[in-house]
Amino acid sequence: MGMSQAKEESLYIGIDGGGSKCRATIYTHDYRILGTGVAGRANPLHGLAQTFQSIEESTQLALIDAGLKASDSKQLAAGLGLAGVNVPRLYQDIDKWQHPFASMYLTTDLHTACIGAHQGQEGAVIITGTGSCGYARVGDQELFLGGHGFALGDKGSGAWLGLKASEAALLDLDGFGEKTLLTERLMQHFGVNNALGIVENLAGQSSSTYAKLARVVFECAQLNDGVALDIVREGAAYISELARKLFDIEPPRFSMIGGLAEPLAPWLAEDVLAKLSPSLQPPEWGAAFFAKQQHSKA
Repeated sequence: MGMSQAKEESLYIGIDGGGSKCRATIYTHDYRILGTGVAGRANPLHGLAQTFQSIEESTQLALIDAGLKASDSKQLAAGLGLAGVNVPRLYQDIDKWQHPFASMYLTTDLHTACIGAHQGQEGAVIITGTGSCGYARVGDQELFLGGHGFALGDKGSGAWLGLKASEAALLDLDGFGEKTLLTERLMQHFGVNNALGIVENLAGQSSSTYAKLARVVFECAQLNDGVALDIVREGAAYISELARKLFDIEPPRFSMIGGLAEPLAPWLAEDVLAKLSPSLQPPEWGAAFFAKQQHSKA
């Protein structure tokens, strides 16, 4: 069996490390799924030890799911899509890791999400979930926009919508702001009946706690609540602007992914909506594709 054939028969593992969970999927060279595993968060910006642990756990779970042995990780060419590795220091720290794979190829979570969304082709992607950010890659041009994290940025995201709703409800309760249905809905959500109750539930909380309120904002907007409508429109206008900036480098295809992609779509500007195409594959697929590309160059 010649070397080129051996490379063809390689197994690939695509790993998508995020702020809430780490997903690993093992693929054959022709992208049949053999097994998948999910572990805790793997965001290098929030700690390397935790990131490595989550990658190892999700890999082990994927191996078990595939009916392979723990030691078989040594047979895998791994593609990793991780947040923050566009920071050179973080890239180097992870690159130096004594990883459990045959080989490891590292890029950003945005890059792998974009590769997956367009099934290996170039394009642009906006991720709107707990946070929000935009990414496009065409030829050797690469564009990263937004994604500064809660509460500095991430406008139009779940966390941002929740924060804005909470601010509006508190202004309403103190008699400064417009009356809004959000107030009653937030008090219901937390099981409280005054401003202090809302504050107690949100003080010092993370972005994911705020993001859980996004659903409420969309519901109130559907019911024509003025304040909720303003919040959703402001968020969607920002996401539309973000898309237009990505269109500057003329990506051949554009997708939105993340938990808010669907609820936000109807609120986007028409020119943006006209260019929106469905996402074709998950980020783990993108990470495996990236590994296979790099592996064939090696």
